[in-house]
Amino acid sequence: MPTYDLILRNGTVIDGSGGQRMVLDVAIHGQRIAALGNFGAGLAAVEIDVSGRVVAPGFIDAHTHDDRYLLCDPGMPAKLSQGVTTVVTGNCGLSLAPWIAPVGSCIPAPMDLLGEAADFSYRSFGAYLDAVDATAPALNAACLVGHSALRLACMASVGRAATEPEIEAMKALLREALESGAIGFSTGLNYPPAAQSTQDELERLAAAARGYGAVYASHIRDESEHIIPALDEACCVGRAADAMLVVSHHKLSGRANHGRSEETQRYLAQAIRRQPVSLDCYPYNAGSSMLRLANIRRASRVIVTRSDPYPDFVGRDLDDIAKTMGWSIEHAVESLQPAGAIYFMMDERDVQRILAFPQTMIGSDGLPHDIAPHPRLWGTFPRVLGHYSRDLGLFSLETAVHKMTGLTALNFGLSDRGLLAPGMFADITVFDPATVADTATWLDPIQPAAGIDMVMVNGTISWRNGSATGARAGKVIRRHTGDA
Repeated sequence: MPTYDLILRNGTVIDGSGGQRMVLDVAIHGQRIAALGNFGAGLAAVEIDVSGRVVAPGFIDAHTHDDRYLLCDPGMPAKLSQGVTTVVTGNCGLSLAPWIAPVGSCIPAPMDLLGEAADFSYRSFGAYLDAVDATAPALNAACLVGHSALRLACMASVGRAATEPEIEAMKALLREALESGAIGFSTGLNYPPAAQSTQDELERLAAAARGYGAVYASHIRDESEHIIPALDEACCVGRAADAMLVVSHHKLSGRANHGRSEETQRYLAQAIRRQPVSLDCYPYNAGSSMLRLANIRRASRVIVTRSDPYPDFVGRDLDDIAKTMGWSIEHAVESLQPAGAIYFMMDERDVQRILAFPQTMIGSDGLPHDIAPHPRLWGTFPRVLGHYSRDLGLFSLETAVHKMTGLTALNFGLSDRGLLAPGMFADITVFDPATVADTATWLDPIQPAAGIDMVMVNGTISWRNGSATGARAGKVIRRHTGDA
């Protein structure tokens, strides 16, 4: 009988640790990696020659809004096609649970980025995790519970600070989520459902998460002029939770703040000496969110990604829409709602400096339900490998892989993933280092990556030769329950 189920032969192994590449065989038995080395013939039921290709851990998307995507399109083509095998959901304070939206209600922005009223139907976070497992997605999910969802579930009105009973109710829901398997909690303090929360509210919630090994991920209160006080607040909340702080999609918005990444990196380097701190970043100089005047005033260009009343305008520049309709920009923003947009408001030098920071993980921050999404949804990981590592030489390929595998697994506490080593789950991506590239563009954003040859999820081949195999081998990674 064969010793192994599958052997990947003669690949250039970049193991996710940041260490140097080596030409090795990778043997898989069941869902896990059994051995790495140079093996004789006839030891596996299936052997695949991957000479000239890089064999890496499956990529872990540190920042997604795939909460509903896992349920409505469990094949997850936008992520699987670029080598992603695990997504971290529930970022920016936004999660599908634990909040039941009133039937037919208008979902407040930016919660509406995740879905409509019928999609917010989970009274507990555990019920949501069970629903994802029952759907059998093509890749793994590690889920954060969102602070904005907690506020909506426990407060009659979110446009104010929470009262004592409301904070206690939120703490109870947070504990339920963590005990059910959430890997931590997130905040989106620049957005309406949470903007009126106080630091005291956040620290008291954080204290309720102590002892769970939770992560605290924060879309901080300000990413422009007041970014340092916003980072101060995030660090305080992280300490209250005794948790790894993840600064979400770190950026400097608006021309007046271009170049300030040197300042924030000095701040973060000092903070890391005091407490666990990391950050994620997407490899583009434009962001995407709901359509807001405050963002437009900082941007040099705005592309509409979603408009419920005017779907024909999706994919067009806001200036062009306003000119066509004879509207002012202010009237255009009001008329297009509910709506989303891409904002060009960052400096490329800041993007590169942040990407190269040692504690920066890679996250797409893509919005899978936009009609014309930001190209980061389909292109983030191959863009880092191709454009930034190979073409610009911003960092080595070993460092690039580490930022999207081993570093992310370490910071989020995903103990059995992110590395190619015996005993680890066989989440594996095989790619061509000479051709791997993003093909998604601003005008044509729904395009699979080039150069991704094969993706394995939990030992099962799920993507090969440019298409999905139809396998659905993913699972929910539950922290507290020990289901890794």
